[in-house]
Amino acid sequence: MPKKNDIKHLILPHLQNPFGYEGVKPLEEILLKGNMKPSEVIRLNGNENSFGPSPKVAEALGCFEDYNRYPDPNQRVLRDSLSIYLGVSPVNIVAGNGSDELIDLIIRMFVGPGDNIIEPTPTFGMYRFSANLVKGNVISVPRNDNFDLDVKQIAAAVDGRSKIIFIASPNNPTGNLATQDQIIELLQLGIVVVVDEAYYEYCGETVIPLLSENPNLIILRTFSKWAGLAGLRVGLGVMNPEIARLMMTIKPPYNMNRAAEVALLASLDDKELLLNQITPVIKERERLSLLCEYIDGVVALPSHANYLLIRLPKGRGKEIYLGLADLGVFVRYYDDPDLVDCIRVSVGQPYETDRFIMALKELLGVD
Repeated sequence: MPKKNDIKHLILPHLQNPFGYEGVKPLEEILLKGNMKPSEVIRLNGNENSFGPSPKVAEALGCFEDYNRYPDPNQRVLRDSLSIYLGVSPVNIVAGNGSDELIDLIIRMFVGPGDNIIEPTPTFGMYRFSANLVKGNVISVPRNDNFDLDVKQIAAAVDGRSKIIFIASPNNPTGNLATQDQIIELLQLGIVVVVDEAYYEYCGETVIPLLSENPNLIILRTFSKWAGLAGLRVGLGVMNPEIARLMMTIKPPYNMNRAAEVALLASLDDKELLLNQITPVIKERERLSLLCEYIDGVVALPSHANYLLIRLPKGRGKEIYLGLADLGVFVRYYDDPDLVDCIRVSVGQPYETDRFIMALKELLGVD
């Protein structure tokens, strides 16, 4: 007989010791731990938009008067507005509390205990995280030496319990693209293929044109990156109308809060400004890559997103990552055998790039 105050035995067995997703540390934790001032911190660990949101977002949020009213559970205005931006019908669209919520909903729609998802690794950790929550299995298919997809190995991994293949394109954290031909080949396997295009605006490559002939294709997008709304959690999915209808039925009715709605609509109203800010980000990405070339033992991999995966001298990855943090420069480090001695560095403002390079050189003992 369990003790009265012991409820752990009631938790589902597979969630007793769950595999968590490690997000970026908030500024408050960084300041507390490092005894730093906000002006001393360079945050290049979250692939956030260093330009911030459109000025129209703050104006719209400040003027909005109906925060006391529930949002529309059917997302009518949102879906109509997004359809113009995406070039698809509103019936193909579902908006979510970040694309993370949509990943969770997709998995809950298709994956049950004992079913599996397939992910080419290394990749974004939320696919594995959400599959584990529903007691789904995760089949990892290693990418090749250039981190490109191995389509034959993915196809060989598909079995009778396989439900979804997740493809991030550009891939996070490696920054490379999947080709349209590769996606077409995967769609022919007959299971759901989710193409996560979170960084679409930085590369301009999309598989949305494949949607009409492939009902098993789902595309994910986000306003966190290009529109600077990471703190408001605005994601969207583009999919077959029947799948969208089911997702609209099973999602929480008020999953998009009113502030996120207002910010999304204001961003679309100012999309020309936001899209024009993509060019300086790409230029700064290339400058960061070039600066890395001049440092012995440091290699920046080609990227189509707003970050670079950077290889550091052998055996020094974690040491340099921790050293950068001590100097107030925060990047992303992975305890992953496929990413040994690698860090992911977001593209920031020029002064942030300079601080990173200066700190990296100091730790490596080079001029």
